[in-house]
Amino acid sequence: MSLVRRAEPADAEEVIRLRQVMIDSVFTLDGTLPTTSVTDWHAESVPTVREHLADADGTFTAFVVDHPERPGGLAALAAGTLEYRIGRAGNPHGVAGYVFSVATDPDMRRRGFSRACVEALIDWFRERGAGQVDLTASSEAEPLYAALGFVRKPDPYMQLKL
Repeated sequence: MSLVRRAEPADAEEVIRLRQVMIDSVFTLDGTLPTTSVTDWHAESVPTVREHLADADGTFTAFVVDHPERPGGLAALAAGTLEYRIGRAGNPHGVAGYVFSVATDPDMRRRGFSRACVEALIDWFRERGAGQVDLTASSEAEPLYAALGFVRKPDPYMQLKL
């Protein structure tokens, strides 16, 4: 029996907590770790995350591993979405997966939990016809993704905040 399961609506608070673990581990633009954790958005986000987790046929999912020492807690998380982009060579149907919020509780790391969650997420993408899967990797996480077949691409990524 696999340790990995699909997250359920009741996991919403823990999914958000682990997302914060990931956010807090990402370096800021100046190359330093954040000095404080901003969590004032958590309560407002819970209903939305719960709603998306309840939609079994939706375009968002998360795979998790239960925390072995904390009932109701999660040890690891990998979340992702499916989106449609106009097709192209190599992905004529235009279905793309995007992996984000891969996190493991610091006391549960080096046990293969994140890898197992990402593998389950990749299977979910494959079952839904994704022709590619994208992600943004920290240098610390790059070996995990490379072992799963991901390759580094030149990043023309830009963003507009609304």
